[in-house]
Amino acid sequence: MAKICVTGAAGKLGRAVVADLLHHGHDVVATDVRPGPPDLGAQVLLADLTQYGQAVEVLHGADAVVHLANIPAPGIHTPSETFNRNTAMNSNVFLAAAQLGTGRVVWASSETTLGLPFDVPPRYAPVDEGHYPVPTSTYSLSKVVTETMAEQITQWSGIPFVALRFSNILGPGDYEAFPGYWEDPLLRKWNLWGYIDVRDAAASCRLALDAPVQGARSFIIAAADTVMNRPSAELMKEVFPGVEIRRDLGEFETLLAIDSAREALGFTPHHSWRDYT
Repeated sequence: MAKICVTGAAGKLGRAVVADLLHHGHDVVATDVRPGPPDLGAQVLLADLTQYGQAVEVLHGADAVVHLANIPAPGIHTPSETFNRNTAMNSNVFLAAAQLGTGRVVWASSETTLGLPFDVPPRYAPVDEGHYPVPTSTYSLSKVVTETMAEQITQWSGIPFVALRFSNILGPGDYEAFPGYWEDPLLRKWNLWGYIDVRDAAASCRLALDAPVQGARSFIIAAADTVMNRPSAELMKEVFPGVEIRRDLGEFETLLAIDSAREALGFTPHHSWRDYT
């Protein structure tokens, strides 16, 4: 059993991470700027992580942190507020972890660092970690800056930093919308028709806590398939005809490559929207 601090615990992914960690026997310290739901399973410590002192307080005594607290997407706040708040929260948590000697930092980066919304086509597909960085918003830039911070702070502190570049996090209640994309593949081309089930996203956080990873590493976390009912190669040929396809594709194979996460983290997606239709 380890004591894990989960920031952003009241959010969609945060709730799933808390449940997954508790199910696997960990002690969880949950924190957010707002109270969690009554059935969270852990009391939420209210904290504003844009304040360094509060970040130190919530991480004190934790063996590791799963840092999810951020403005979760572009367009929710102004570009400057998104960048400033995200980088403040991230730097405060990272520096607090370094000060306290926290054992590991697992944190939520984003698929947007890879070039989303792909108004400019990707250089190749499946898109993998080598496609980074192509930030196209201050939200994605905040993640790129944070990945750079992690590279430096790990050298000062010796703490492993694991960035998880999550695809669009969805759950069973969201999958009924998928048929609405099938007639027009342009509706979801913005992330190469990717997604990740929230339960698999939560499992990836737990796996990243124990994986034999040193330094600062980043991994794409996506489902094994796309949101579409058409073959992936066919979609690429129609929507991105000039893009190099670097390997033979399975019928509905994800175009956000998860090979590195499989190898380094032992991550295997177990949930697909196809199981709910």
